[in-house]
Amino acid sequence: MELEWDPRKAIANLRKHGVDLAEAGTVLHDEQAITMTDESSAAEDRFVTLGMDALGRVLVVVYTWRGDRPRLISARKATPRERRHYEGTR
Repeated sequence: MELEWDPRKAIANLRKHGVDLAEAGTVLHDEQAITMTDESSAAEDRFVTLGMDALGRVLVVVYTWRGDRPRLISARKATPRERRHYEGTR
């Protein structure tokens, strides 16, 4: 699956959260990931996925769909509570 993101947003995300969007995109391949609708966005349909990336980190990834591709908006490390929730579903 091809992903897209705003390059400036990717730099800002890496600085703020220490997570590279290219690495975070691997969360969308996690078969155990939990995806919810982001109700805070009125402008577009957004989704929040809690899952493990290819490096073994549990991340929270926010994205929308642009055509047939996910467009990543942000990614951060899961909080301890989010991590327990994810691990409880495995």
